[in-house]
Parts: sequence; C-alpha cells; structure tokens
Amino acid sequence: MGKKITDHVTWVGKIDWELKHFHGDELSTHFGSSYNAYLLRDKKNVLIDTVWTPYDHEFVAHLKEVIDLKDIDYIVMNHNENDHSGALPALMAEIPDTPIYCTKKGEMILRGPCHKDWHFINVKTGDTLNVGDNTLHFVECPMCHWPDTMVTYADKEQILFSNDVFGQHYATESLYDDTVKLCDVMHEAEKYYANILNIYNPMVKKKVDEIIGMNLPLKLIAPSHGVIWRHHIDDILKRYQEWDVDYQTNQITIIYDTMWQATRHMAEAIAYGIQQQDPDVRVVLMNAVKDDKNDILLEVFRSKAIVVGSPTVNLGMTFAIAGILEMIHGMRFKNKRAAAFGSIGWGGGAEKRIQQRLEEAGFGIITDPLKVKWAPDEQAEQQCREWGKVIAQS
Repeated sequence: MGKKITDHVTWVGKIDWELKHFHGDELSTHFGSSYNAYLLRDKKNVLIDTVWTPYDHEFVAHLKEVIDLKDIDYIVMNHNENDHSGALPALMAEIPDTPIYCTKKGEMILRGPCHKDWHFINVKTGDTLNVGDNTLHFVECPMCHWPDTMVTYADKEQILFSNDVFGQHYATESLYDDTVKLCDVMHEAEKYYANILNIYNPMVKKKVDEIIGMNLPLKLIAPSHGVIWRHHIDDILKRYQEWDVDYQTNQITIIYDTMWQATRHMAEAIAYGIQQQDPDVRVVLMNAVKDDKNDILLEVFRSKAIVVGSPTVNLGMTFAIAGILEMIHGMRFKNKRAAAFGSIGWGGGAEKRIQQRLEEAGFGIITDPLKVKWAPDEQAEQQCREWGKVIAQS
C-alpha cells in the first residue's frame, strides 16, 4: 500500500477522505486530509512519523507489506501530536527496542499519553544521523505549531520532511502539488496558516527564514498533511514569507449575526458605503452562523480591517459573534483595525461589548460603535452607508 516517491523513499501514510473536522470540531477540513508518513531505505532504514490513532492497526498492517518491521532501524518523530504519533504504540508493540529520534520536548509529549519507556534519542538543531548514502539533518522548529516540532532534511534525496510546516488539509491519492488544482491547495495552505500557525508567526518566520537561509537543494518538501511539493516549492516558500509578516491585503471583512434581519441590513448598507468610498477595496460579508468559522478566520487574516456586528441579546452579543471573537482573540492578529455595530430594541450593549473584545484582541479601533434602533429605515440605512465610508477612509 506504499507509494514510491523516489528510489529510496516510500510514502506509507493514510488518506482520509471522510475527515470534515479536525482538532475536535475546531478546524474544518472541506477537502479531507492525509497523515503523511515516509519510509527511507538506505543502509539503515528510517520511518519518519506515523498516522492518527483510528488508523493505527491499518497503518502497521500496510507497513508490513512494504518492509519487515524488524528491518526498521530508526524512527524519526518530527512532531508528536496524536495525528502523527497515534500509530506509534501499535508499531512499538511489534518493535519495542527501535530507537525514536525526537526533540527533548517530543519525548516529554510522547511519554505523556503513551506512558512508555521507549528508547528515546533526543536531537537538536545541528545534530545529524548518517544512515548510509543519506545523512539526516535535524532542525528544531518550536511552536510550528507545538513546542516539540522539528523538521528533517535528507541530503542525498534532497527532501525536506517538514511535518506541519507547509502542510494543508487536502486529500489526494496522487500525492503531488502538480496533480491537483493548485488554487485549492494554496487556499487550504493559507487557511492552515491562518488558523494554526498565525498565532506563532514570529517563531514560524524565524524558522522559515532559517531554513531558506540554509540554501538546501530541494527536490521535494514532504509535509505531514496534504500534497508533497515538487513543482511549486518556490511558490509555497514565497507565500510563507508573505504570511509571516503581519499579513493583510486590500480587504475589509464584515462579520455579523442577525435575529430579525436588522443587523444584516446594516451590514449590507455598511458594505455599500465602503465600496462607494473605495471601489478598489475587496469587501467580504460573512454570517457568523451560516459561514464556516475557520473560513471566517481566513478572511480576517487577509483583511486590513474588520467590522463586527450583532443584535443585542440579554445586554450582550449573540453566541455566534461571541464565539468568533474568542477565536479571533486567540489568533493574535497584528496590524489590523476594526469597528463594531449592532441593532438594538429597548436597550443596547452588544456593540460596546464587541468593541471591547476587539480592543482586547489587539485591533486598532477605527471609530465609535454604530447602533440602530429596531429595523433600519432609509435614514438609518444612509447613516450606515456614511459610517461605512468612514471605515473605508481609515
């Protein structure tokens, strides 16, 4: 069941076409995903990463079709979150004495859930492992996106095994970037960065710059999720360099929830005003209930400013807006501005609370909150349009 990548490297992972949510329900995966593991055959044989726990016995069974497990000399674990280390206990039950190469924090993380005293060998940046024609070079990448993360470079093969870095949740049986729709893959790579890595972007930038600065000959970048990069290596490296620097485009995203359509009408009028003032700006409207929360975060990532609105419910905002603001707060977006609005009945509150949460999330506030009582009439809609023009001018 393995797939040959080079004469010496075989893909031995799992394609998960059914996966639609990941990290519990925290991350949407519209295109499915894959858990990429790799077998390097040389004078010594090396397994790089495993797969998620639900597929542990399947993984071991398929690995046996490719190699006698006793012929695996070393296991390299670049990152020990469950989607990469989940099959390790089932594998180690068969070959318990095989050395596991990982960072010191990787050992700590593996000991936590597995409770096993396996043969761990800790490595750090600059350490190498000669396995024959290839020497493996290890580079620690803490917080890309866990503290244990590292990448491994096989010099003869000229392959960077990058784990989560440069990955995307994208299922394909053909494995490579040039065999699928590049626009879909790049979209998923950007969504992955926005939702997973952006919070750590200073550390991601440091490590990506370090890897690029090593001037490694690269035939392949082989991440742990999604496609293997072979034809668009320079493109994904360039995109990471763009995303790493407080990324924004000429876009304003309006995020809203609505009960009786008043807040929706406000959002649409605000969008009209923004577009009137600046025809070149891209305006995106997203309903916090109907649109996918991770797609919303992607649009926030792309935006120079966001506008967030909610009707007042029990003196505060709706559940959906509160939830998306909590996610936005956790992403630590930088170099972005924001404003709040809302519809009210006999009492307000949502718009003030939204502005407070935006300030807490580090957004610069463009202007005072806008509120409209009950459903907006023509005068109120004009007020929304004028408020939108102020947003566009910021």
